[in-house]
Formats: sequence, structure tokens, C-alpha cells
Amino acid sequence: MKNISQIAIVSSVLITLFSCSNDKDVDANPGTTTNPVEGNAANTTYKPAFEGQTRISGIQTNTPYEGVAIATTLTSPWGIKTLPDGRLLITEKTGTMRIATTAGVLSAPITGIPAVNAANQGGLLGLAIDPDFTANRMIYWVFAEATTGGNNTAVAKGKLSADEKTIEGATIIYRAKPANASTLHYGGRILFDKTGSLIISTGERSVLETRPLAQSVTAGLGKVIRITKDGQPASGNPTFTQTGALPELYSIGHRNPQGLALNPVTNEIWLSEHGPRGGDEINRIKPGANYGWPTITYGIEYSGEKIGAGIQQQDGLEQPVYYWDPVVSPSGMTFYTGNRVPEWQNNLFIGALSGMHIVRLAIKDNKVIGEERLLASEGQRFRDITQGNDGALYAVTDNGRLYKIDKK
Repeated sequence: MKNISQIAIVSSVLITLFSCSNDKDVDANPGTTTNPVEGNAANTTYKPAFEGQTRISGIQTNTPYEGVAIATTLTSPWGIKTLPDGRLLITEKTGTMRIATTAGVLSAPITGIPAVNAANQGGLLGLAIDPDFTANRMIYWVFAEATTGGNNTAVAKGKLSADEKTIEGATIIYRAKPANASTLHYGGRILFDKTGSLIISTGERSVLETRPLAQSVTAGLGKVIRITKDGQPASGNPTFTQTGALPELYSIGHRNPQGLALNPVTNEIWLSEHGPRGGDEINRIKPGANYGWPTITYGIEYSGEKIGAGIQQQDGLEQPVYYWDPVVSPSGMTFYTGNRVPEWQNNLFIGALSGMHIVRLAIKDNKVIGEERLLASEGQRFRDITQGNDGALYAVTDNGRLYKIDKK
């Protein structure tokens, strides 16, 4: 009887351990804790709204990994996404797309894309692959469109031809209005949410005349937009009660949001946003919420002057999950759902432009618990990052490199 009892106890323990090991809510150890990665002085004396909102403890990946440039001849790549067959589709700012293998072999430029205004921060920007791509071969992208009255953040779709040389039937399905002569702050990321709707980030176009439009529900600038594949407002969008509110709005009060990703645990939309001098943000997007720009910010004007009333908190306005001062210029981002580097499970990876590294944020209960800087020695402005079907991360840089980041 004693042996039977011992076997039962051991079996119970094994079952418990097995169950825990397969529980997606169990958090992997994010790595060795270190000092905060940011050691430079902040631009302001502003205080965070809660502990851990900025300058969180550093973390260090213990699993050996490497980042290798597998291609170096892209022309100002801006967006990268994984095709169903594992290859990578990349937008180039000047107005073309390329396909790359995971060995770094590049296709010829894909043509058939409507003209872009590539001046300054414009051009061919983010892209999304249709969830039904295997059947319909449809691609969606954001671009800076020169039009009457200035430039728009525009969204288009088209079919990748069977020979992969051109985009067929390219059609513009959405424009964030009003147009403005500014060639800055287009935003420009796009993704599909779990309902099959398109999520688009738009910038407030930077200039003082358009900056307040981030708070206006009658303008498409400085927003997260949610639309159908045909460019119509998606069903289930939040209702903004002010007169003339646009039905495609999902959230408001953004400055220049250049990163979007779906949290793999909650399916919520997360967003990276460029601040001014200080005040880069990571936001967890709630439908109908106001993220505060330019009423509240943890940054200041480039001149050193305060922005507006110089406040960082106000009732009814959302706080960022995390912010940086000084800035790192966060751009494209993705959550890691692979298992090749256990410390990275469900972590958020963000390309940093002025920071010239890849940010890794470990997240627990929607709060950042650690930050690491990857590939900082490469001296590259990392523009976008995605996870491949092989479980590796792939990132593109402004000067034309494609990196594969994976376990050694």
C-alpha cells in the first residue's frame, strides 16, 4: 500500500508540473536583472505617474543569441511582414516592395504601386498581409500621398501577381484628412486585428496648425483608425459623442505612432509613439480612449519650452504603459511568440531609430518589468521588426540592412 501511495503522489506531482509547463499564463524568466539601461540625464524633471513607467530595471538575455545582417542592399526599408510560405515582404520608402528569403536573397523590386511622396518622413510605409493571402494574395499598405491641399496618410490594397513582379489592381481605400503640406508625422503602421479589421496609425503631421487635430474627433490625424478591407468604418467601433465624430476612429490623442502590434496573450492593440524632446511612449490601446497629445506629455518642445500647460496627467486621458526620456524613437514592433529563446516569450520587441538598437520589453500584467537593448553595437536605425515562421526575429534598418536575430 505504501508503494501505491508513493506512486500516486509522484504521479500527482508530475501531472501538476506538466500542467504548469503548458500553461500559457506562466511567465518565463526574462533573464538576469541589471541596472536600468538608460544612464543619460532626462530632458525634464517630470515625475512618472506610477512606479516602473520609465527607467525600469535592465534585463539580460542568458540564452546565447546573435543578430546577423543577411542582406545589405535594400533601399530605405520601412515595413516587414512574413508571408505564409515563410519568406518576407518588405516595403522600401521610395515606393517599391521586395521579397526576401530567410537566407537574405532579395527579389527584384515589385512594381504597380501608386506613386508615393517620399520626401522627408513620407514614402511607402507599413504593410499588412491579408489573413486569407494564400487564397486571395491581397496586401495592404500605408503611404504618403501627394494630393490637392498637401499630403495625406493613405491606405491602399492590391493583389500580388502570380509571378510576384507587380501589384495588380492597386486601390486607395482610405485617406486620413485633412491634407497638409507637412512632410512629417505620417504614423503609417497597419495590421489586422482578431476580427479581420484593419488597424492603422496616423500621425498629427507635426506642424502647430495640425497638432491640435490629434484631439479632434472630426479629423483623421493623430489617431488609431479601424476599418474594413474595403476602407469602411468597421463594425463594433467605439462611439465618440461629439458632433461630427468620424465613425472609423478607434482611439485619439496620438503624436506620431510608428508601431503597432497585437498582444498574443490579450489580443489587445499596443502602439509605439514618438514623443517630442523626451516622452516617447508605449501605449495599450483601449477603444474610445484619449491618449492625451498634445494636452499631456512627458516631453518638451525641441526648443526646450514646455508643451501647452506642461502637464503630464489629466483625468480622462490615458497614461502610457512606458515612456522614455531621452528618446529612443520607437518604430515598428512585434511580440515574440517563439520558443527558441525562452526569456523572450511574449516580450515586446521595438526598433529604435535614434536609439540605434532593438528594445526588448518584458511585460507582466500589462506593465513593463524589464528592458534590454539588443544589437546596439551595430550602429543601425532599426525601422521595423517581425517574427518569421521559423521563430526567428527579422528586422530592417534605414540604411538597407535585413537582420536575422535568433538563438545561436
